[in-house]
Amino acid sequence: MTSPESLPRSTSYKSKTLATWIAIVGGSLGLHRFYLHGLRDLPGWLHPLPALVGLYGVQRARLLGQDDHLAWVLMPLLGCTIVAGMLSAIVYGLTSDERWHARFNGSRPGPNSGWGAVLGAMLALLVGGAVLMATIAFAGQRYFEYQVESEAAAVSQPARSLAPPPTVAAY
Repeated sequence: MTSPESLPRSTSYKSKTLATWIAIVGGSLGLHRFYLHGLRDLPGWLHPLPALVGLYGVQRARLLGQDDHLAWVLMPLLGCTIVAGMLSAIVYGLTSDERWHARFNGSRPGPNSGWGAVLGAMLALLVGGAVLMATIAFAGQRYFEYQVESEAAAVSQPARSLAPPPTVAAY
């Protein structure tokens, strides 16, 4: 029986530039993980679920309007998965070529990544920052709107006295 360490590593070349751009385009679905680690990568399979649940929240908001509380909870999940993909693209794009080849190409020297990976990291920083700020703003706004609605509902209820109700004496 062979141990996993004795099995040969994948001989396919993993491009840093391609990994960066896959993370930008499909990072929220974990496509960059599948490119780098194969289809058996468990963290790669954990990416699509929150992205699809967040997308379901967006669809609920479009169908039911902005007052749907479940959509408020689900939509930030989509923003978080997009931000996670952009963060992966930034890390990939700014990793040195030597470290990249040592980690993913078995220390075989490969071509330098050039400007493609750096430009991808810059785009990921722009998109990721915008999506992160929008997600925080949306979630915060909806949370405080919900708090105001709850307080308004509590104020509009008739006041309850702690004293027992008056009794009517029978004469």
